[in-house]
Amino acid sequence: MNLSKVKLVVSDMDGTLLNSNGKVSDSFFTLFQQLKKQNIHFCAASGRQYFSITHKLAPIKDEIFVIAENGGIAKKGNDLLLLNAISVEKTLKIIPILRTIKDTHIVLCANDGAYIESNNTEFINLFQEYYHNYQIVDDLTKIAASKEFLKIAVYHFTSSEEYIYPKINHLESEMLIKISGKNWLDISDEKANKGNALREVQRILNVTKEETMVFGDYHNDIEMMQEAAFSFSMKNAHKDITKIAKFATESNDNFGVERVLEQLIQAKKEV
Repeated sequence: MNLSKVKLVVSDMDGTLLNSNGKVSDSFFTLFQQLKKQNIHFCAASGRQYFSITHKLAPIKDEIFVIAENGGIAKKGNDLLLLNAISVEKTLKIIPILRTIKDTHIVLCANDGAYIESNNTEFINLFQEYYHNYQIVDDLTKIAASKEFLKIAVYHFTSSEEYIYPKINHLESEMLIKISGKNWLDISDEKANKGNALREVQRILNVTKEETMVFGDYHNDIEMMQEAAFSFSMKNAHKDITKIAKFATESNDNFGVERVLEQLIQAKKEV
């Protein structure tokens, strides 16, 4: 594994760079400064809202690339690099279907914030971890009729894979449907995935697949893992990710990303 050629590091957030308490380690920020000295770029790629990602990475938010909403939007500082919205028609089609699924909560994710119609206190308390800018509205279809959204996120308290996905997978020919965590499922425009967004970042930086390192743990990381010669699955990853990743590292609670970054920095120093 010749890490010395790596010029771009891309990491998912939840289950990957963030530990189980939703925190970024102090050691990561130290390692980031060393990556900069080696002229290695860093990109955070998440299903999270842009504002939530930059909150978690506040000390370095203007120095990194950010892929948010599973590739619905990509930014570097204040510069918008990519925007893929799901059509109003498709959003209005799927909301009534999602409403029929018991214990399911819908989030419409826009460039300026998120919208929910749930008044469930337990869900709202949990939801706030992922969405910093949001509004609670009476009827999501009224909002959906007036603007385009980057993503529809759907939450189930037991399992998104078991309870939500089977009810909407017949729509996969019309929109991108991704199980993004044990409880979350994301619905996007067909073009909106982390892989397509990563390709745009690679194009901007003139970085190749062979010079890219990626870390991930769930299905919404599949496309971006396919764009990297150095793809790492976390020890806590879904079995489908473990199968496709070229390499493996420790869990998100055991500094899996940081351990590989230490190896990367050392490999660069030895060149």
